[in-house]
Amino acid sequence: MSRRLVSALIAMVGALLLVSLFLHLVPGDPVDVMLGEQATQVDRAALRQAVGLDLPWYAQLWTFARDLATGELRTSLPPFQRKVLPALGAALPYTLLLTVAAMAVSLLLALPLGVMAAARRGTPVDAAAMGVSVAGVALPRFWLGPVLIILFALKLDWLPVSGAESWRHLVLPAFTLGTALAAFLARMTRATMLEALREDYVTVARAKGLSPRVVLWKHAFRNALLPLVTVLGLEFGALLGGAIVTEKVFAWPGMGTLLLTAIEKRDYNTVRATVLLFTFCYVLVNTLTDLAYAWVDPRVRRRS
Repeated sequence: MSRRLVSALIAMVGALLLVSLFLHLVPGDPVDVMLGEQATQVDRAALRQAVGLDLPWYAQLWTFARDLATGELRTSLPPFQRKVLPALGAALPYTLLLTVAAMAVSLLLALPLGVMAAARRGTPVDAAAMGVSVAGVALPRFWLGPVLIILFALKLDWLPVSGAESWRHLVLPAFTLGTALAAFLARMTRATMLEALREDYVTVARAKGLSPRVVLWKHAFRNALLPLVTVLGLEFGALLGGAIVTEKVFAWPGMGTLLLTAIEKRDYNTVRATVLLFTFCYVLVNTLTDLAYAWVDPRVRRRS
């Protein structure tokens, strides 16, 4: 456990250092965003000193860490320097809701497709299932999202275009975000199921006269889940990152929208805090995945 904590701390510190360095390498000046390019040098220097932009990047990073630890972290630019943590606290539940919904969509699509393709290997059903999964991987989210909006929101008028007022607003972004993961998981489910169906315990179960449904779902599928658990933990972090584009397309008020808005405004403090929270969520999910893997496979518990 101590090793995991050290690894998590290293990951978060590394992410914070990298994003701080990149922010200072990206062209553009926060002062120009606030005052405009026609401002005088005196006004620019006064504002730069007022918000601490005249300090070296490592001094700005130390100030950020201190303010974050005390809960006094505020947005970088005046005149209304709002606290950052309440904004993160308001955006985080929306991103987690979207990510969990996208994961549910991907599992509901992927597991039946993968199991069905493995059970009917080499048949048209297998080819059709894998064709659907390839199409899901090939379709980018920034293209799929607008297409779904045009079809289901504008043409059919079944679902709202954007926002987060009800569960209906969640359908299109969750499907957009979960499609690519569903395609990947379907192919992996098929591969792990094919391996499980070759095992001796499946042969024994069939020899006992068990029904094909029981052999497929109770014996083969349960053991095929073990490698999927690890992949799900890693892909949950990928969904968090993918939510940035999806939230922007559907105007979903999550951390992705908050991050992109902060980048546009050169709000360094909000960018750092949001990336740090993304990293923390990713590390936490991977730690929980390790624990879940040990719970699913008793052999891991005995070795640990």
